[in-house]
Amino acid sequence: MDTLLFNENNYDQLIQAADMIKNGEVVGMPTETVYGLAANACNPDAVAKIFKAKGRPSDNPLIVHLSSFSDAAHYTSYIPELAYKIADKFCPGPITMIFPKNDKIPLITSGGLDTVGIRIPSHKTARKLIELSGCPIAAPSANTSGYPSPTEASHVMLDMNGKIPAVIDGGKCSCGVESTVISFDNDNTVRILRPGFVTREDLLTLNCNVIVDNAILNEIAEDEKVSSPGMKYTHYSPDAKVSLVEGSFDDFAEFARNNKNQDTYFLIFDNDSLDINCNFLTYGNNSTEQAHNIFACLRKLDELGAKKVFVRVPDKNGIGLAVYNRLIRAAGFEVIKI
Repeated sequence: MDTLLFNENNYDQLIQAADMIKNGEVVGMPTETVYGLAANACNPDAVAKIFKAKGRPSDNPLIVHLSSFSDAAHYTSYIPELAYKIADKFCPGPITMIFPKNDKIPLITSGGLDTVGIRIPSHKTARKLIELSGCPIAAPSANTSGYPSPTEASHVMLDMNGKIPAVIDGGKCSCGVESTVISFDNDNTVRILRPGFVTREDLLTLNCNVIVDNAILNEIAEDEKVSSPGMKYTHYSPDAKVSLVEGSFDDFAEFARNNKNQDTYFLIFDNDSLDINCNFLTYGNNSTEQAHNIFACLRKLDELGAKKVFVRVPDKNGIGLAVYNRLIRAAGFEVIKI
């Protein structure tokens, strides 16, 4: 059966989508970060349908979405005071906090862990769908596992048509990369497990200690358990082989001259100018634009028939760290330094 495409401005269709979730089905849901596959986080059978639709490894935990941070206490066993300060400043928004879970969250949702990631999306349609469904919603990115995340409904339809009953079209996502994920090392220390739009610099304004986890920039062992999505396995990768190229733009341009080919593409900044006859796309002038565009660009490269893609490395500060994190995982940690 073909997947239905709903409009976020059609209230009757939102009610229909909420009823699907109540009945144990999976619905494509827009958020401010990326589109998610939404199902009742407390229903193991519904959550199993998410894993099946995505082809997602079962030890990769799912984030639970709520309409209000005050609801987090219903699904966790402990919330530190620092978390309330973070919620006051950044929720609703693109941040996920990891807490010890209680028995309401099944192990299939938490990837077998005794913790759960909690997020309060700022996207009005996502929050309305949660409210109408009357349950916490597990919602990993709505893509085939390992492929670039979807930032518009057409991406979800491409990956999920026939696998889920409906997708809600909420336009293009404003952020373009998944939420920042943090855990709490102690009462005054947070650890960033996955970077996003809420940056290390943002968290430091709360006068707490902030640690950037080693796994953000480095590959971890296959048998190692992870507490956040996006820390393990190859992620965000198109069919084309992606490699990062680190160096000045002049060096990158020379590299492009020596490596241009009919099925090779170069991904550069908007204000770069490759004065050679080669295939290239641009993905933004600054970190915010690059975060917004990167997944759509990676998908576009497959549409264009690219076999190899060389990406000019973005800045690693602020939101740029999120862009770099997604790209280095798309490249399988292959970085060419020139």
